[in-house]
Amino acid sequence: MTAQDLVKKLKERLGEAHFEWKLDLKTNKLRLEHRELGKGMDLLLGDVLTKYDIRKEKAIDEVVYTIEQTFEAMKKEKEQGFEELTNIYPVIRSGSFPKKSKEGHAFITTEHTAETRIYYALDLGNTYRLIDEEMVQKLQVPVEQIKESARFQIRKLPTNVKQDEVAGNIFYFLNENDGYDASRILNDAFLKEMRGKIEGDMTVSVPHQDVLIIGDIRNNTGYDVLAQMTMHFFTVGAVPITSLSFIYEDGHLEPIFILAKNRVKKEQERK
Repeated sequence: MTAQDLVKKLKERLGEAHFEWKLDLKTNKLRLEHRELGKGMDLLLGDVLTKYDIRKEKAIDEVVYTIEQTFEAMKKEKEQGFEELTNIYPVIRSGSFPKKSKEGHAFITTEHTAETRIYYALDLGNTYRLIDEEMVQKLQVPVEQIKESARFQIRKLPTNVKQDEVAGNIFYFLNENDGYDASRILNDAFLKEMRGKIEGDMTVSVPHQDVLIIGDIRNNTGYDVLAQMTMHFFTVGAVPITSLSFIYEDGHLEPIFILAKNRVKKEQERK
């Protein structure tokens, strides 16, 4: 199948009434613009063609779904506007995550740890969009108000956990699959509540966007289990964050490897 053949199939599925189709044959990049919304998206057809060779019509189904969901999110964003702040939430990303959108607009962020950074998202139902400076201009409210509202909203989300025991250590898993599981690390009241249940060292892990792991580490084996567990989740997550875990003490998060170095250093000083 050629790029032109693929575009023909997409036109049959999506129609031409609402879209403008622009194909660059040199790069096999398709620019699809929605006439009513005045917005568009780019598709690299080479990737789709490779998937088509393997998955056939299922590959077409996936790209059609992606296009429909993308423009549906744009439509909801335009309809909702920013009259209320109740649909804005914080999201945790790795420290290496881009600080600007593809259009070059800086995202609104807050420093969190050496490994993580807080971004802010407009919830659109099945998806969300990270808030950048251009969106803030539409919102017409102070950035600090956006951040404060997002922190408040994350405290309203459920914090149900499942418990598992490995080698005498207890692990709690939060996995609501709402896109904000890792963001629960910002719910101070929840973390303090969990601290009250824990007998050993309390660890907090956000290996990817859709899971939060809290550990009750009661022996050295627990740290080995935790390291293997977080690395596994980090490698399989759709939006990986960090394979490192944090010690939670007195309301503060400290990466375990830093803590370990500090302890070694203190022990050496005592000698």
